[in-house]
Amino acid sequence: MMRPLEGVTVVALEQVIAGPFCTRQLAELGARVIKIERPAGGDAARGYDRTVRGESSHFVWVNRSKESLALDVKRPEAKPILDALVAKADVFLQNLAPGAVERLGLGAAELRKRHPRLIWCGISGYGPTGPYAAKKAYDLLVQCEAGLLSVTGSEDAPAKAGIPVADIAAGMYALSSILAALLRRAATGEGAALDITMFEALGEWMGFPAYFAHYGGTPPPRRGAYHATIVPYGPFHAGDGGIVFLSIQNDREFARFCEHVLGEAALARDPRFATGPARYANRDATHAEIERVFSTLSADQVIARLEAAEIANARLNDMAEFWAHPQLAARARWTRVASPGGEIDALKPPFNLSDFDPRMDPVPALGAHSGAILGELGYAPASIDELAAAGVIARS
Repeated sequence: MMRPLEGVTVVALEQVIAGPFCTRQLAELGARVIKIERPAGGDAARGYDRTVRGESSHFVWVNRSKESLALDVKRPEAKPILDALVAKADVFLQNLAPGAVERLGLGAAELRKRHPRLIWCGISGYGPTGPYAAKKAYDLLVQCEAGLLSVTGSEDAPAKAGIPVADIAAGMYALSSILAALLRRAATGEGAALDITMFEALGEWMGFPAYFAHYGGTPPPRRGAYHATIVPYGPFHAGDGGIVFLSIQNDREFARFCEHVLGEAALARDPRFATGPARYANRDATHAEIERVFSTLSADQVIARLEAAEIANARLNDMAEFWAHPQLAARARWTRVASPGGEIDALKPPFNLSDFDPRMDPVPALGAHSGAILGELGYAPASIDELAAAGVIARS
């Protein structure tokens, strides 16, 4: 079957994670994504590291299946190229610094006036209005402003999330908003202007602790790998030094856990442990009872008991163990894609639509498609050579 977004063209003036994460998924759903990069160095994420066959781990993650046009958008010669690209586009996406696209004549109002069917999507830190409109935003800093660090980490020290969650959240809401706008355009013929912010996207994900603090009067405490309000939920040590994570969601599960895992059914009737609020109030005592029993068992024995009792559990995997996870292998989630440094492994995107194979095309070299794209726009080979010699474009 055809991919859902076949025939859709996306022009992306994007960088780093939030914008590229969105457009990679549009590409995997079938859209043609033309990624515009600086001729000198390209997307900043290309330079973050050199760990993936000489390429950046950040860049290869979020940029496969795209075409790279290396174009100096500040040069006057770039304007007709940009105008021609946007005229052919269904979606224009940008996540540059505040005000940058407006200075280039690519703001939402101007482009939507010229192209009413265009879906214009801007991703920013805080949005184009308000006291933070001009404030620079990077993932960690948005995590701070949204309060994530206040609820993540240990009692002694806050900690950032180990992945760029503010960027990912913004990219996901940009993706879903673009899909919604395309669906609405199919019915009405009208495009849209989308204003997606990292702060608001991550703020949506902060709903539970925000509600807990606002209506409860105190914020949920930082508990490291333990849940802030559900007990028991988190890591516990076994007698062989292994660590097993488990989660109890209700009193029925706790009773089953006490009887079949701990071998002490009476604990579930103890007033200190009989209800969720009681276990929360007696967290240390609850944990002590669990580890008293676990200390006599190996991690494998603990997991066997948890599985038999149908109690949710997990091992603490590192990245190598995740990469080799048997569940990924069993579900054939790995494939291979080309990159400038050679073939690399890649996880298939988790769309899992029936009768659908996501696009898994190469990670592009900087400017790999510059000549071909300009040729489509009517530029003669000699003109393309002149633009390259003048540094307006770059080719690989």
